[in-house]
Amino acid sequence: MKEILLLKLGEIVLKGLNRGTFEKRLMKNIAWRIRDLGEFKIYCMQSTIYVEPQGECDMSYVEERISRVFGIVSICRAAECEKNMDAIFLTATEFLKDKLESAKTFKVDAKRADKSFPKKSPEICMEIGGKLHDLYPHLSVDVKNPELLIKVEVRDRAAFVHANPRPGAGGMPVGANGRAALLLSGGIDSPVAGYMIAKRGVSLMGIHFFSYPYTSERAKQKVIELAEKVSAYTGKMYVAMVPFTKIQEEIRDKCDEDLFTLIMRRFMMRIAEKIAIKNDCKALITGESLGQVASQTMEALGVTASMCTLPVLRPVIGMDKEEIVVISRKIDTFETSILPYEDCCTVFTPKHPKTKPRLCDLEAAETALDIDALVEEAIVNTEFVEI
Repeated sequence: MKEILLLKLGEIVLKGLNRGTFEKRLMKNIAWRIRDLGEFKIYCMQSTIYVEPQGECDMSYVEERISRVFGIVSICRAAECEKNMDAIFLTATEFLKDKLESAKTFKVDAKRADKSFPKKSPEICMEIGGKLHDLYPHLSVDVKNPELLIKVEVRDRAAFVHANPRPGAGGMPVGANGRAALLLSGGIDSPVAGYMIAKRGVSLMGIHFFSYPYTSERAKQKVIELAEKVSAYTGKMYVAMVPFTKIQEEIRDKCDEDLFTLIMRRFMMRIAEKIAIKNDCKALITGESLGQVASQTMEALGVTASMCTLPVLRPVIGMDKEEIVVISRKIDTFETSILPYEDCCTVFTPKHPKTKPRLCDLEAAETALDIDALVEEAIVNTEFVEI
């Protein structure tokens, strides 16, 4: 029996003349993600991507990897057979034997993409469903909410039988909508922000600011582990590790304490933008959520990003913490995010930070600093880690 994966496309099917570009990108992403699991033939027909093994492989591993590839709405692990009713029934009984024996209710749903096939979809459902019911009399039919939904697809090349499709990651193929730089802290929010923008077809690079010796090597390793978990959805990425100690010490020594966090974040945005532009990124991504902390009031967000020319994408801006946590658990970043290793944003935290800052006050305070030299020094000493 020949097993194959049928991958159903989402909003890609709504694209016009450039649809083929999105399909090619998705197939390239799939091939890269399963490259070490065996040899596969990957092609697209009738709004479905076929992943056909060319030798022995563990299809469970293949299915698991592909479930994290953006651009796919459902994954059908199917058995291929000849286009006749006897072959379809025999394949269903062999391929779905365990499911048929354990289920209590079922339904057969058929799709006849090959219109030359002699039986129409309702006739296929009735005949296959009737025979299965005779063979497994413990099963009862439930057309609204069956425990086992058996799908029969009669396509141009062959017929396929599968059951209970697995949900895909949805979204758009990574890389189809450009590249952006994610300001990646060690917290809960920024990995979720990266995941959400990657889901819209954006490839990512990470930018992390560390302040040794105020922050430890364990804190840096924590960020690398977070990037690894995000890369399960995005594919290969790089993380720029930016030394930030000198800048923070300069701000501490020369600026008012209540402006410390805001000036620090303005430096982060300046540095991140320069690194992003050098690496062909068209936007910055942050995990900021409106009102969550003092530096994320509307006024603070305004002055923080005021010097940026690139768009600043904030996908979690309207979400509360619990909503963000739900997604972080889903993508397996939560437990790593809450490890008790400090990050540079918690260093020199003011007791009474400004929540309604004025841009003119910040610009006046920054005159005490050699901004260009500090930014350039941080960029020169930045290290890149491949994930």
